[in-house]
Amino acid sequence: MTPASGEMVASPLPVGSPLPVGSPLPPMVVPDYGTSTLAELMPGVGARLGVPGYHDDILGLPDARRYVVVLVDGLGWHAVRRNLRRAPYLASLLGDATAITSGVPSTTATSLASLGTGLPPGLHGLVGYTSRVPQTGEILNALTWESDLVARAYQPKPTFFERAVEAGVSVTSVGLERFAVSGLTEAVLRGPAFAAFEHERDEEQRIALVAEAALAGSRSIVYAYERELDHTGHVQGWESADWLAQLGRIDALCERLRDALDDDVRLLITGDHGMVDVPAERQIVAEDVPDLMAGVSAIAGEGRFRQLYVDAEAGGQPVDAVAARWRGLLGDRAWVRTRAEAIDEGWFGPVDPEISERYGHLLVAMRAPWAVMTRQFPRELTLVGMHGSLTPDEMLVPLFRD
Repeated sequence: MTPASGEMVASPLPVGSPLPVGSPLPPMVVPDYGTSTLAELMPGVGARLGVPGYHDDILGLPDARRYVVVLVDGLGWHAVRRNLRRAPYLASLLGDATAITSGVPSTTATSLASLGTGLPPGLHGLVGYTSRVPQTGEILNALTWESDLVARAYQPKPTFFERAVEAGVSVTSVGLERFAVSGLTEAVLRGPAFAAFEHERDEEQRIALVAEAALAGSRSIVYAYERELDHTGHVQGWESADWLAQLGRIDALCERLRDALDDDVRLLITGDHGMVDVPAERQIVAEDVPDLMAGVSAIAGEGRFRQLYVDAEAGGQPVDAVAARWRGLLGDRAWVRTRAEAIDEGWFGPVDPEISERYGHLLVAMRAPWAVMTRQFPRELTLVGMHGSLTPDEMLVPLFRD
């Protein structure tokens, strides 16, 4: 699909404008599961703390008996490196930092599931921001979990936190009070004691809660989640002044947290995905292009990573025919794969047969700075910053150690 020169090939899609000739196309980043993804982070901590079942620290974490893991939603590796002047504390840690990857898709629900379970997406089953539930046909939003689905049944595998608690490690999650009992928490982050704060901007309380929890027991893990960078990026774009201001605030927050922790506590800072900005003229509304929706029974995922369900057995079009049409219309704007092709290429790691049906029959991962939107989820039509695809800006996240 990509010419040898790497130039953009204009497709017949009658929407927006093609990239200028000569614009570089990013490479595909397929996660190296088992070696350098978010799924290896907590198992590495577990190996250091002697949690049964975790034997290898593949990521080379600092040795300790106490760890604080801060996950900054939307903290991409490339975005941080391009803005080190705004993040002097993180810049000071760059020498020991490494880039790891999210899973596929590069989105919060899937990444938090990999972090919390230590499993690749094909095994934990949180397959995207939204996806179809095979048993009911409903489109599940894994973040809001507005569903009667029992989260523990939908993701029944033990979490890393449960296994650490069983091994006698003190495990605490520090977060907003409403996250304590959310469906996503119950599905993939269950197990820790929950230390809640009411107001996100009460940073002194947050720091105090983390520092106190880090001293509990003889071995401890504290998980802390920061979400404002991602929110700002979605609304304003990751290249906006507001996003840069949030990066500076979070950098200062992490430095103050480090100062509040005892010297024997190791601080690990990472992200769940990066982000790209997609201008309005490159946001394709699927319903406005009849040839895109022809044969599609249901659409899920997000603008940068669409999951299309094609129920040919119900009299619809064959998946291969729909795939060929999407490839022809999008050209080099996207990587278009059938479910089987994506699994064979290793996008999701090993895939449990019971989970495979949750993925779309067709996966559309945007390569160039475009997005395929849908009016079924009107809120997404307001977004500027997006993620979900397999480009380096979306897939690579930092792992800082202090």
